[in-house]
Formats: sequence, C-alpha cells, structure tokens
Amino acid sequence: MTTARRDIAALYRELGHRGMNVGASGNVSARVKGGMIITPSGIAGDTVSPKLLVQTTFEGRSKSKLRPSSEWEMHAAIYRAAPEAMVVVHTHSPYATALACLGLALPAFHYAVLEFGGAEVRIAPYLTFGTPALASAAAEAIAGRTAALLANHGMICHGATPRAALLTALRLEALAQQYLIARAAGTPRLLTDAEIDAARTRYLTYGQVAKRKEDPK
Repeated sequence: MTTARRDIAALYRELGHRGMNVGASGNVSARVKGGMIITPSGIAGDTVSPKLLVQTTFEGRSKSKLRPSSEWEMHAAIYRAAPEAMVVVHTHSPYATALACLGLALPAFHYAVLEFGGAEVRIAPYLTFGTPALASAAAEAIAGRTAALLANHGMICHGATPRAALLTALRLEALAQQYLIARAAGTPRLLTDAEIDAARTRYLTYGQVAKRKEDPK
C-alpha cells in the first residue's frame, strides 16, 4: 500500500472531522504516475480506507471495481492545467459554500486573500456537478491560484502536499467566515491596489525565508 493512498484517505477523514464535509460530500485526490488516485463515489469519508481509493487516468480509465468520485473530471482538469498541483481538495464547507451560494467571489478584504495567488478568490459559475462543463469552469477559475469557489456548490483548492492542500482549504474557510461576518455587520473595506501591492511585497520575505545579506543579525 502506497504512502499516497494512506495520506489521501487520512486527509479525507480529517476534512470530515473538521466539519469541512459531511457524509460522502466533497472529494480528495493525489497526482500519481499515469493519472491520480481519488476518493470513491458515494462513500462517506469516515469509511474510506486507503484500499478503497480509485486509481484512474485523467481520461477516466480505471481498473478499480469502484467508481471514482463524480467530480473526477474536475480534479483531472486542474492537474492538467496546474503542473504544480499534487493534491486536490473539494469541499462543501459551511462558510465557503455559503459565500458561493451568494454568488460572491472572495475579495481582498484582508491581506491574507493574497495567499491564494491573487487579489481575489474567483468563483466559477453554477454548472451541474460531475460534468465536463463544471470541470472546465473550475479549472479556469483556479488558474494562477490555489483555490476557487464554485457557485451554489462549494470550493476547490490544490497544494504540493496533503498538508498544504488541507491548510489551504482551512484558510479559505476561515476567511470566508470572516468575510461573511464583516458583511453582516456592514460593508467591508477592500484593500486598494497600492495596499495589495505592498502586502504582496511583504509576503516575499514572510515566514522562515532564506536570510538575506542585508538582514540584520
């Protein structure tokens, strides 16, 4: 049994434990040689074991007895469009989904929105779940970003590792909650272009980045 299978099954369960998905909602996948492994269709997260994950090509060819998630095409579209994506997470988390059901993108009301790769988290239009049309729209919405909202549906994100993808999903959910609270209290002030540029510059040296020569000792 591969580490990838164990990690993806554990990630799917953790999303459920954290309230990001309920029952069989949402899906998780990892890029592997020849395609991806993905959670099976219609099976609750707390019962998905590593051996139940479905390995499939990006064209949907699989030797598994189980059917892959109905959203396998959306995952495949993101892997094709984003070579850096190694893990894809799709959830119906409460606040991100509520925001998506309002038909709203997540704007730069907080500088942390920049962590997803741009000045807003885009929203894909509503399209029937599990269709090529939704897969294409999701890939377009997330292009150049690590996360996107899906109108009247949920959210999707990707990361270089299971941990990175989990943190991206949790971060988006937290910011969606904060934005909805701010909207309930009034009209959130959005960052100006200059403020966005300044925050983006600060992110270049945020965290435990390599120490520069000009940094004080």
